[in-house]
Amino acid sequence: MAALILLLLVSGVAVAATGTRETPFTLDDRDRLIRLDVRIDAVEKRMDGIEKRMDGIEKRIDDLEKRMDKRFDEMRIFMLWGFGILFGGIGILMTTVIWDRRTALAPVIRRNDEYGERIAALERILKEKLL
Repeated sequence: MAALILLLLVSGVAVAATGTRETPFTLDDRDRLIRLDVRIDAVEKRMDGIEKRMDGIEKRIDDLEKRMDKRFDEMRIFMLWGFGILFGGIGILMTTVIWDRRTALAPVIRRNDEYGERIAALERILKEKLL
């Protein structure tokens, strides 16, 4: 029972100590709130202006990105054509070189075959006369 009385006494003191005191709201406080409201409105207007500028910047960046994509596509097509022409030219050059070598070597091969036949004939003649 003494514990219950002690508990009630402590809780009563705690409630009395934390009692609700009314804080006065003065004209200075109201003026501060009004000035704060005006400042907040000014900040919101600046933020709206910043948002508009950001939208403009985003649009310019998107336009720039589209132009750069178009340029890269054009450059890629140009490079593909360039490499195609380059490798085609190399192929034509190699074909021409191989064809030229064959046509240049054909008379030499024929003449070599003739010399081979002549040498074989001379060897036959020499073998017949010497034996």
